[in-house]
Amino acid sequence: MHELSIVTHVAETLDEIAAENGITRIGSVTLEIGEVSGIITDYFVDCWDYFKVRHPLLREAVLKLEEIKAVTFCEDCKREYETVKYAKICPYCGSEHTFLVTGNECNIKEIEAETD
Repeated sequence: MHELSIVTHVAETLDEIAAENGITRIGSVTLEIGEVSGIITDYFVDCWDYFKVRHPLLREAVLKLEEIKAVTFCEDCKREYETVKYAKICPYCGSEHTFLVTGNECNIKEIEAETD
């Protein structure tokens, strides 16, 4: 389970942002999680809830998760398709010359916070 280490990294990033911007309390954090990021959202939420009570800045923070759909691009036919549905093989031309465009991210999208 790598979810706890990701939560820890997110918290460290939020600490840096808070220090740079005079943030004293975070009300909510919105994260974008890629569909094929390997993050299990149920575990992630459990880790967040466990971690936040031990971290003063996040103690009252609500976690909001938004999914980023996985999209793959085919270099041969220049089309995009749903990664989860078709995997590495392009459904349009059958090529394996494909790469993931989106869907493996974990981004802090929005922070609702109070400043000094």
